[in-house]
Amino acid sequence: MSFQKLDTLGHKLEALEHALSILGADEATHMAPGGGEKRAEAMATLAGMYHAQATAPEIADWIAAAKAEALDEDQVLALGEFERGYINATCLPTEFVERRTAATMRSEQLWRELRAKGDWDSFVPALEGVVALVREEAQLRADALDLAPYDALMEQYDPGNRTADLDLVFADLKSFLKDFVPEALAAQEERLARRPRKPLNGPYPIEKQRELGLAAMRAVGFDFTHGSLAVSHHPFCGGVPSDVRMTTRYRTDELLSSLMGVLHETGHALYEQGLPKAWSHWPLGKARGMGMHESQSLFVEMQLARSPEFWEFALPLVHLHLGADAIPGWDVADILAEVNHVERGYIRVDADEVTYPLHVILRYELEQELVSGKLEASQIPEAWDAKMVEYLGISTILDPKDGPMQDVHWPGGAFGYFPSYTLGAMIAAQQWAALEKALPNARDTMRKGDFSAINQWRADHIWSQGSRWSTPDLITRATGEPLNADYFKAHLRQRYLG
Repeated sequence: MSFQKLDTLGHKLEALEHALSILGADEATHMAPGGGEKRAEAMATLAGMYHAQATAPEIADWIAAAKAEALDEDQVLALGEFERGYINATCLPTEFVERRTAATMRSEQLWRELRAKGDWDSFVPALEGVVALVREEAQLRADALDLAPYDALMEQYDPGNRTADLDLVFADLKSFLKDFVPEALAAQEERLARRPRKPLNGPYPIEKQRELGLAAMRAVGFDFTHGSLAVSHHPFCGGVPSDVRMTTRYRTDELLSSLMGVLHETGHALYEQGLPKAWSHWPLGKARGMGMHESQSLFVEMQLARSPEFWEFALPLVHLHLGADAIPGWDVADILAEVNHVERGYIRVDADEVTYPLHVILRYELEQELVSGKLEASQIPEAWDAKMVEYLGISTILDPKDGPMQDVHWPGGAFGYFPSYTLGAMIAAQQWAALEKALPNARDTMRKGDFSAINQWRADHIWSQGSRWSTPDLITRATGEPLNADYFKAHLRQRYLG
């Protein structure tokens, strides 16, 4: 049977993915510096083996033949994901992939060197080359997938997302936020006048912060028989569902950034650990795209871990692991003022949940113009600055380092990825609203440190579904309606104006 051949292929590809993921996680955490050259050689060889097996010409014949076989519902859906993955993997000619890889590597290296200096002019030629290749890639993918070029780029990250839908949702959200940001800042100023922010009382020993992080992970449901926590330069969640490798980083002068980072990555890890094990070797058993993955991390970080109910449970944990004098005189309100502080800023990755979507929408709008040819790379600083001034009231025209040079995505050729970040925040808010309807006592259980019912709802509606449905369909099935910005807006109003 042809489907059986695809099933066997799935096991082989899963094994190679497993090896690559664990090697990659080890490189970022435990590998000795001298191991880099051979590690790169090993990973390149494995990646080459994976690509050769995943794009073999006979796979197209197996997929075509399997369509005529008697398959059950799961197998039919799995076949559709095999086909989608195969088209995405084979629609770019090898010659193009080699050109793109060389150009993006050179561009990233230049970016690392020139960003620190804010030297936009020297960087532009490399970025122009990347943009030209992205336009070429977008057209190749569009032709293979029968989609518009930018939709074809997004399809890699969030299957089913289309600009026709996102433009409406983002326009609505942008309009709301442009008015809401000043309101939230004014409300915050009033609160701070009555109750100023308190200083943190470091230093906080790393080992004690680690124990606090492990306790928080355990409380929200992380399975330590299938995962671990390490340290890396940039926090991430990697590995494989049966062996999730989570990392964080620590600062001894404050404790909240590491703890919130741990909780964010735990959200990713819970999704991976909750995926359907019987399908782990099929594309159907993988997480459904970047937006949905980000929604699971933001669900834990934003919906749960920045709420008063969470901190009624978590503040005693801080005292238990760091000592009663770790944050003397602090109560839940003081913690919330710190973790939910709003500020207009230049840097996307440092932005709070109120201003963050405006950073993403700015990039989403510019990306579409770059891909379509309406905007050239050399024109980015002026276009970027105009939107920063309009959306956030701050100018970056004299500071490309903290303006259009701040992200690695464009130097690396990753176009179509940015929407996933804000989609994740919106999906998380919509999921919480649906969950609270089903579990009216969810906040009370959180106060007690009991996340079992909350996690079971997510397991039933999101994790166990793998990639059975497109991103929009999964949102609708999980929450009862399509993506709706009103839930995110209501969440922001309640948290920052309530």
